[in-house]
Amino acid sequence: MAPPSGVLIFGAGLALALAITPVAAGESYYSSLRQIDDHNVTQLGFAWEYRTGTTRALEATPVVVGKTLYTSGNWGVVYALNATSGEQLWTFDPHNDGQTGRNTCCDVVNRGVVVRDGRVFVASNDGRLFALEATTGKVIWSAKTFAAGEARSSTGAPQLAGDVVLIGNSGTDLGPRGVRGYVTAYEIATGRLRWRFYVVPTHDESNPSVEMQRALQTWDPKATPSGGAVWAGTSYDPKLDLIYIGTGNAAPYQPEGRNPSGKTLDNLYTSCVIALNARTGKLAWWFQTTPADSWDQDATSPFIQAELQWQGRNRQVLMQASKNGFFYVWDRATGELLSGKPFTYVNWASGLDAKGRPKLTQRSDYTHEPQLIYPSSGGGHAWTPMSFSAATGLVYIPVLDAPMIWADLQHRPVRFVDSTFGVGLIFPDKDYRAADWSPWFGSLPEYKDQRRVIRGVLRAWDPIAGRTVWEKETSRDYFVYDGGVLSTGGNLVFQGRADGSFVAYAADSGRVLHTLQTGVGIMAAPATYEVDGTQYVAVMEGYGGGAIGLPFPPGSAGSRYQNIGRVVAFRLGGGAVPLPEVRKDLVVEPPPPQRASADEIDRGGKLYVSYCSRCHVFGAGVLPDLRRLPAGIHSMFADIVLRGRLSSLGMGRFDDVLTDQDVSNIHAYLLSEAAK
Repeated sequence: MAPPSGVLIFGAGLALALAITPVAAGESYYSSLRQIDDHNVTQLGFAWEYRTGTTRALEATPVVVGKTLYTSGNWGVVYALNATSGEQLWTFDPHNDGQTGRNTCCDVVNRGVVVRDGRVFVASNDGRLFALEATTGKVIWSAKTFAAGEARSSTGAPQLAGDVVLIGNSGTDLGPRGVRGYVTAYEIATGRLRWRFYVVPTHDESNPSVEMQRALQTWDPKATPSGGAVWAGTSYDPKLDLIYIGTGNAAPYQPEGRNPSGKTLDNLYTSCVIALNARTGKLAWWFQTTPADSWDQDATSPFIQAELQWQGRNRQVLMQASKNGFFYVWDRATGELLSGKPFTYVNWASGLDAKGRPKLTQRSDYTHEPQLIYPSSGGGHAWTPMSFSAATGLVYIPVLDAPMIWADLQHRPVRFVDSTFGVGLIFPDKDYRAADWSPWFGSLPEYKDQRRVIRGVLRAWDPIAGRTVWEKETSRDYFVYDGGVLSTGGNLVFQGRADGSFVAYAADSGRVLHTLQTGVGIMAAPATYEVDGTQYVAVMEGYGGGAIGLPFPPGSAGSRYQNIGRVVAFRLGGGAVPLPEVRKDLVVEPPPPQRASADEIDRGGKLYVSYCSRCHVFGAGVLPDLRRLPAGIHSMFADIVLRGRLSSLGMGRFDDVLTDQDVSNIHAYLLSEAAK
């Protein structure tokens, strides 16, 4: 269904409310604006920028109401800007508890705000939901969305649904067992808790609902049900009054951790798409995309609602390009599966059966020996928004065609990796050599399948035929997240890339029409809007997020320029985009003398891989390379790691899992690597 002329359609929970009529339009990331089109887009240039003062990933899509642009950055900080100049009108800092940075899988990102009735809604990383005055940023109400003591974080955009605002959270990937996923609805007017829906059951409930009784039959009675975090994709259908949520993987990853009795159990409602009644939170229908998920193939990718001509009749559908590599089309009233086709290379399953259940291959079982599995835990498509064009009828999907090596660490030198429940997850990029990883993970497979390469692809997908219409490669040889997608009535598709380029394609053919080099890696999806007769395209820039534990690959913007955070807007007749400062060669100061034994250094290396490597990588990356510590940091190393001296920056304390000797060994390992 085409949106009203001249109004931007936002996605992934980003609902726009104007003074006239609320606009939902199915989170399609499509705009009917066409002042900028496939004939004049070569004139697109720089209009303005706003620098956030951050150097980490920015993943939100701006929301524009009137002449004000609203967006969010790290920790849930909100920015209100003049949409024609980038002038700051106000900012809001929720002042997080920095210790929760440790509870975040993929950096302290925030995926957006929602706006309605003069209020801006945002969730902070430490789990508070805020309603702010849209004109001033003043707090109207706030609500604590976590129970006390829970190791969670909140990185997603809220979802407006009738008279409630919904928010989920993350934590499914955190060791040793993860958390019990849930979403919570609060009254928009008051912030009062209306209802909460728990994704997985508990053995302790005295009078479980019918839905939870069904779920309990799919969990081992000897195991504690865990997982199913709702950390990203949600959507709302106002006519049906249904909220659609995507749930995360079961926890822990290894099947034996969830099913110690040795049975094959589905572990409902993890890796599911669930429809909930917006007024009551009661389950209306569900579909499990990845039963007994042992591969981090969440069903949390963004949804798109649309009306399709399906086998001769109009169908109101819900669509998702899932992390597991399959593109799904459901009837959104009933949950009937209409189609499920692979949109990228998949080797953990050979396809779906008649009920939509994946048919597993031998490659899917990594419990006995490591396996190279497509797609990776990053997903064939993850949180980055895709777009459905009302003009072409195509879905434009940012695809990550990349594998991952999965290794059960039970009998390997490293027995634990923080956030992965004792599973080794390795991205075998162009530089991967199995022998390099053997000190920590033992024998691993080489990446010898020359028929396939690691690459990012923008894929135009026909959801009715279930096939690719056109595709364009966006990256190659290294694991990178390229940006989300926006399509417009001007026969255009816009996407930013990790290499800093902002690209305009012809929506019908995929022909590259215009490229602007910005110098900053882009992960977020763009927005477009019109003010005083001028159409703008705006995007947030800043790389990291799910790639925080990986170095900037060759050719990426972060390998050449400072990874500055900013909002950049473009218009016809604009100029060249200002580039950030060139990344300076990192100077390595001579490390202090090494006093540790070889055995202590070896133990320190294993501890570093277990607890530190998911964020701190060797080489140029989002966070510091700890081999290159300034002289003054060495003396306070234990204070930082054990006592949280830098917790305000997100470096939480680890005194609950590490001892003084452990930290001394980690420091010794880093000194050894610095000397090399």
